Amino acid sequence: MTRKQRRLTLIGCSLAVLALAAGLVLYALRDSIVFFSTPSMVAEQHIAPGRRFRLGGLVQPGSLKRGDNLAITFEVADGNARLPVAYKGILPDLFREGQGVVAEGELDASGTFKADTVLAKHDETYMPKEVADALKKQGHWKDDYGKEAAANAEARQATPGVTQ
Repeated sequence: MTRKQRRLTLIGCSLAVLALAAGLVLYALRDSIVFFSTPSMVAEQHIAPGRRFRLGGLVQPGSLKRGDNLAITFEVADGNARLPVAYKGILPDLFREGQGVVAEGELDASGTFKADTVLAKHDETYMPKEVADALKKQGHWKDDYGKEAAANAEARQATPGVTQ
């Protein structure tokens, strides 16, 4: 075998091993690539109790209930389905009903999502892209979200003495 043939064989084998490794990594991460699942996706996929994932959607108005020792329950919905969430801890300052939320945890045997991390939206106009896309897909998206953000930014700039 000539040097050129050995080099081409080595390059070809290296590329094959690299492609196999990339394929195995993508196969292992196939369920983890999604940033979060909506309640509708959870119902469709029949996620097994005990499996960790992220849940995203809107906190349903009137569903927030505070218990003893920082125990909190609320419902997350995406327009088609609702999922009860139980969390024990301090909620983010910006957490409130009717707003977007992403919670990380697992389902228990009764179908309640036991969250160990809750993330709330940043300001009055921010919504995670995945939540906005899910709402658009469901037909629950308001077209004036962008207009409200621009109006709020202009109001902040027009008010003298207000720091941003």
